[in-house]
Amino acid sequence: MIGEELIQLLTPEGQRIAHPEYESTLGGDEVFSFYRDMVIIRRLCNEATSLQRQGQLALWAPLQGQEAAQIGAGRALAPMDFTFPSYREHGIAWTRGVPPADMLRIFRATTTGGWDPQKYRHSVPTVVLGNQALHAVGYAMGVQRDGAEEAVMTFFGDGASSQGDVLESFVWAASFNAPIVFILQNNQWAISEPSSLQAKIPLYHRAHGFGFPGFRVDGNDVLAMYEVTKRALDNARAGGGPTLIEAYTYRMGAHTTSDDPTRYRIDAEVEMWKHRDPVERTKALLAREYKVKKAAFDEVASEAEELALQLREDVLAMDAPDPITMFDDVYADAHPLVNEGRREMIELGVSGPR
Repeated sequence: MIGEELIQLLTPEGQRIAHPEYESTLGGDEVFSFYRDMVIIRRLCNEATSLQRQGQLALWAPLQGQEAAQIGAGRALAPMDFTFPSYREHGIAWTRGVPPADMLRIFRATTTGGWDPQKYRHSVPTVVLGNQALHAVGYAMGVQRDGAEEAVMTFFGDGASSQGDVLESFVWAASFNAPIVFILQNNQWAISEPSSLQAKIPLYHRAHGFGFPGFRVDGNDVLAMYEVTKRALDNARAGGGPTLIEAYTYRMGAHTTSDDPTRYRIDAEVEMWKHRDPVERTKALLAREYKVKKAAFDEVASEAEELALQLREDVLAMDAPDPITMFDDVYADAHPLVNEGRREMIELGVSGPR
């Protein structure tokens, strides 16, 4: 797959392979904890999809197939680092400690955010494609000027990598040597357009044109994602500037629950990528090398099921807010246009619990 340029430490069959520059520093307990993370976030994501299909969420962006890219990168973060996601980084939110129910509040339209970004060092989702990359670079430049020993990480897909906001963020990050790691999750499809239509060269090469390093990592290999991301974060904190990591992975499901991927991709492609499943790959390693028994895997599955059922209860119990509260946090201070909108809503009689 993709030849020598792909950084890989674990084959699709779960066998370790040597790499000249990277090796896994993780022990069996750590690998098992990463497996647990992936199983849980996949189950929670599937539950969210079911909730949307039942009319309990307005929309959902599934992450199935991208678990290793997110868990590996997320677990490489230090507690003081700060992250800027798009709308599919549920795995990153999990690693930052965001409660599962809070991940779904914005999709149930009960909040304009979902959680306190400072508490979890994880910003709220950005739906505007690529906009979070600019936010992240600005934050990283602030960290740099404060002299803080922190790194910043932001996430976007192959489609968003063609947006002006992302390319502009590369310019600023390179020009000011900002302490940031860009994680490009190349899941092969920008909604209905393949990544091959967006670039004639591997996407990670774009970093070289802006003057900072880029790497392509097997995004379904949680060990490789962890090691490459950890080194990039350490480099950022040490003043080494930005890094782009292209996580070469695959979106197994729909772009969002409003999408039908069967209209633009063939079943054979999906079946090929099922063989590269990040969860099964890690499970095979654990069983072969660390002799983890079926009972331990079953226990993780049971825990994931319990968390999914609790998530469903929490979502169904969420109360809809008074619509008038949408005006409360638009600006820090009063603004005449916001006040006008508030008055109009009150005059229309829309205010009050739904």
